[in-house]
Amino acid sequence: MGNDRSGTGAETVSGPGYALLLAAGPAGKQRLMDAAAALPQLAAVPPAALLGTPGGASVVQLVDPADPQTVLTHLRTAAAHPGPVLVHLAGQLTLDAKQRLPHLALARTTPRTARYTALPWHWLAAELGRRPPGSTVVVADLVADETAWPPLRAAGPSGLAAGLTLYGTVAPAPSKRGAPSKREMATPEYSRAFAGLLRGAAERPPLVLLHQRAALEAGLGSGPELLLDGAGPDEAYPAPDAAPGPDAAGWAGQTGPAGAARLAGAAGSAGAAGPVAVTPPSMPPGPPESFLSADPRPAPPSPRPPQPTHAPLPPPPRRAPVADPLAATHAAIFEAANSGRHSEAASMAAAWEQEALRTTGPRSDEAIHWLEVRADLSRIAGDPARACELWLAVADARLGNGEPVGHPEVEGAVDRAHHQWQFVQDRARASALAPPLMELRSRVPGRRPGALEAVRRRAELLRAPARTR
Repeated sequence: MGNDRSGTGAETVSGPGYALLLAAGPAGKQRLMDAAAALPQLAAVPPAALLGTPGGASVVQLVDPADPQTVLTHLRTAAAHPGPVLVHLAGQLTLDAKQRLPHLALARTTPRTARYTALPWHWLAAELGRRPPGSTVVVADLVADETAWPPLRAAGPSGLAAGLTLYGTVAPAPSKRGAPSKREMATPEYSRAFAGLLRGAAERPPLVLLHQRAALEAGLGSGPELLLDGAGPDEAYPAPDAAPGPDAAGWAGQTGPAGAARLAGAAGSAGAAGPVAVTPPSMPPGPPESFLSADPRPAPPSPRPPQPTHAPLPPPPRRAPVADPLAATHAAIFEAANSGRHSEAASMAAAWEQEALRTTGPRSDEAIHWLEVRADLSRIAGDPARACELWLAVADARLGNGEPVGHPEVEGAVDRAHHQWQFVQDRARASALAPPLMELRSRVPGRRPGALEAVRRRAELLRAPARTR
């Protein structure tokens, strides 16, 4: 499952490497770590040393992303890379309030919204776990908030390492000092030590040794923090239908054949009394066993409903009439949006999207459908930049599922992204959206001649200095 169990750092996949350096955390008082401070020193490490690949490497930095889908897109890019991959995470862990599963907090995450605004840890594990053995390493420098630390401390390092080769550290949130509302902010000392050792080395040492030295230099090991030493359970992720019964053991759930049989038995008895599940996607979407909640997983939603009636330009492809099992839900969402209650509509759509993500996975038709709904709601709310971002994510997800570039759904998503981009007035946001749009347009030119050239022309205008009167 993408693991390098030898700890030598000698990946079994050759060729240029790919590194994704992610620093994330909530804004304001909810932030527990100065995660971005980890990146300058990591970025100063020669890419070949960072990955241990003589052929060089590509390094991508992602600082304070706000949307889990944005992070998921970057993870999928890393997972699709043919050579060795390193993902470095700096930030904080939290639990969602409903299922109590671990999430990496992002810029808009709050205790109430973690379920919708943070990155589920099992997305990371599922995406990277599909890669060849020995090709992928995750390095984590994390703090866990008050909700995440107690169960993580009880589960131990294996609580995060299922299916991953994971090095690094997880520490409890810094204690509050003085006034009750004031708290020290943690600093990524492990990341700094890790980067410093790599900069001073002629070649990357074995990862086990590198981890041990970095932890020692950062002064770790004598406190309450957990050290992640690259060792994790060898079991694959549980099958999507292996939902735990009421007696499942939470974060510290059983692993191994006995535990798998126990969970499978619980799923079988629950399935006999519940609805028939939809066919699961090829990639296991669920969390590792050690993250499964003690409550039964909710039943999957109905199969994917049709496009919302308020579709953005250009119009969606014609489809045969089908009954919409969520007609009342769609009506309520779009009634709120068209009445100006945009936050209410967005919250309802996000809740349904999260339900689809948990039950059928991020690549499922259901999840993509609700991503499309969110894109259309952004259009109605007058946020073309956000609508463009979401339609780009839809197109990327469909292409990632193997849909051909000429498929009407793929072409429609790219066309809508392009259409919304033309209405983005903020030069900085329009410029930032131009490269991914051009990349997709080069793959999906659409039915209208000159679409790619139109994107290039506007991108050039955006790069030119703004005229002043």
